[in-house]
Amino acid sequence: MPGTVARWGLLVLLLAAVVAALTAQGVSTRMTGTSRTPLGDSSRGAFAGARPILTWNGRRLVSRGGPPGRRIALTFDDGPDPRWTPRLAAVLRRLGVPATFFVVGSKVARHPNIVRALYRERFELGNHTFTHVDLASVPSWERRLQITLTERALAGAVGVGSRLVRPPYSSIPAALTTGQASALGDVASRGYVVVLSDFDGEDWRRPGVAAIVRAATPKGKSGGIVLLHDGGGDRSQTVAAVERLVPRLRARGFHFVRVSQLAGLTRAQVDLPARRWERVRGRLLVGTLAAARWTTWALALLLVLVTALFLARMAALLVFARRHARLVRARPPEPAFTPPASIVVPAFNEARGIERTVRSLAASDYPDFELVIVDDGSSDGTAELVERLELPGVLVIRQPNLGKPAALNRGIAATQHPIVVMVDADTIFEPGTLGRLVQPLRDSQVGAVSGNTKVGNRRGLLGTWQHIEYVMGFNLDRRLYDILQCMPTIPGAIGAFRRQALAEIGGISGATLAEDTDTTIALGRKGWRVVYAEEARAWTEAPSSLAALWRQRYRWCYGTLQAVWKHKTALWRPGEERIGRRGLPYLVLFQITLPLLAPLIDLFSLYGLVFLGARWVAGYWAVFTALQLALGWYAFRLDRETPRPLVAMPLQQLVYRQLMYLVVVESVLAALRGARLRWRPTDRTGEVEAAR
Repeated sequence: MPGTVARWGLLVLLLAAVVAALTAQGVSTRMTGTSRTPLGDSSRGAFAGARPILTWNGRRLVSRGGPPGRRIALTFDDGPDPRWTPRLAAVLRRLGVPATFFVVGSKVARHPNIVRALYRERFELGNHTFTHVDLASVPSWERRLQITLTERALAGAVGVGSRLVRPPYSSIPAALTTGQASALGDVASRGYVVVLSDFDGEDWRRPGVAAIVRAATPKGKSGGIVLLHDGGGDRSQTVAAVERLVPRLRARGFHFVRVSQLAGLTRAQVDLPARRWERVRGRLLVGTLAAARWTTWALALLLVLVTALFLARMAALLVFARRHARLVRARPPEPAFTPPASIVVPAFNEARGIERTVRSLAASDYPDFELVIVDDGSSDGTAELVERLELPGVLVIRQPNLGKPAALNRGIAATQHPIVVMVDADTIFEPGTLGRLVQPLRDSQVGAVSGNTKVGNRRGLLGTWQHIEYVMGFNLDRRLYDILQCMPTIPGAIGAFRRQALAEIGGISGATLAEDTDTTIALGRKGWRVVYAEEARAWTEAPSSLAALWRQRYRWCYGTLQAVWKHKTALWRPGEERIGRRGLPYLVLFQITLPLLAPLIDLFSLYGLVFLGARWVAGYWAVFTALQLALGWYAFRLDRETPRPLVAMPLQQLVYRQLMYLVVVESVLAALRGARLRWRPTDRTGEVEAAR
């Protein structure tokens, strides 16, 4: 129990760190709107005719600074941008023009080197909020946070803050609404200088260079503040407009200054030196957001990998399943192959269903077979129930509880026929199943045959989900393995083995919790072919509760990890290429690695829902689900099943799939920790039916 708590605690911490990184990245990169400025009527409003520099006088917003004269202050919003900010700065340096850049804090954290270069080159810096938010649309605490975080980002990048604040989506004073004026008053009351503009170039519209120059040019002899942008999109027209605007204004007698000069402030009054602790916090903010970016970038790459793996698996299953169906159904009919066969059923506390299993096996229309039931220390009267049936040709063997592999080996040792069929004690055969199962063994190179396992208790939602999984997952996989001749698992519910092949591998090994996978891989390493008989149907009892399902799949997954590790040398040993270089990699890639990474799809779906919009997430899920439904329809068609259960697939993707992923995560964590697990049988209900 402590080990389980520790593993889940580690998983929760890891998940929390990933969620925190995604949240930080999403918050720091989301823009609440595109670059734009409002239109206003300069003849109306409380600030009609006011100067564009506003401060707080203790009671209300007031204009600061006198008439600009023939002075022009060029200002640029929405940067820094890694492409356009350096280009604009280069043009301004070449033209000898000072300027003020109102920077977005999240972009400062992303591109601190650009901000440092601006500061070294004596350009003035101003605050444009952290995520380009409309200050009038958020509560006071968020306005304060937006300004403070940007100050902190500047402190981390250049060691100073700025008293200059330009609110996003602002323009000339006359355009201020009552709500905006109230919000700006809140900002100015904390000692900041609010900077609006006299001339709005409206370059965010990309109206053309001539239109930008015309809008940014004073009509008379009075200058002022010109609003342009160095971020938020393609700013090529802005760069060209600045090159044309500056010489034109100089020719008219205007000269260029910083915003602080128009406000009557010195640079020392504008730049707010950060104390040591503030610089440390600023660097921590910049570093944290950088880590969040790299984490998100890495996760995005993994998401692309996961999506590619899903698509590759779907395509491979479709192609190979189609080929398998064509090959199997194109084979000419052959005389029945009916060598004597022995059926071995290991049983531990199987009283609820053992009678139905034994009766169905005994009713097989196969001409020559024996049936051995090995009671592995049952305490519920399993052996007595079988004996009371008094069926001919049925042998009951009792032994102390030694585990399923030992029970199978005991049963195999008690038989002599060349074909050994292993069946779980919760499984029902159709009368013709045994005959169909052994047919591929007419080929002397075939060492074992997997049957078609079907869910026999599929009435409830959980049973339906498992039914979909068996048809779409397990049985499609077996068709692929059959074509590639690299079958890694014969299910314990139904499998036929050549006795000679079992003898070569030393019988059923108890070294792993997945004795079926261990045995099948061992046969493949010895050069035996393992094939799939789709017509040999066996109806098995799937877990009927989430707890039972978890225990079963945990055992399967942990046992698979053990088997892969046990047989890892097959990856490079000569003569074992089919199972070692086809089966094992597929097993590791699609049954272990893919489920480990697949939760990224759900995590990024939540990320997209919050930061990218529901439309993007809905589109992704619609495509993903449509592909799954298409594959499911084809799989059900191949298995001659009605596709009606597929209506439960969308919900399965939201609930059942996540449970299976958690099982794989728990199993891998346990394996990495070196935990030893014991085999625990699944609780039975006996509610198995062979669908007709």
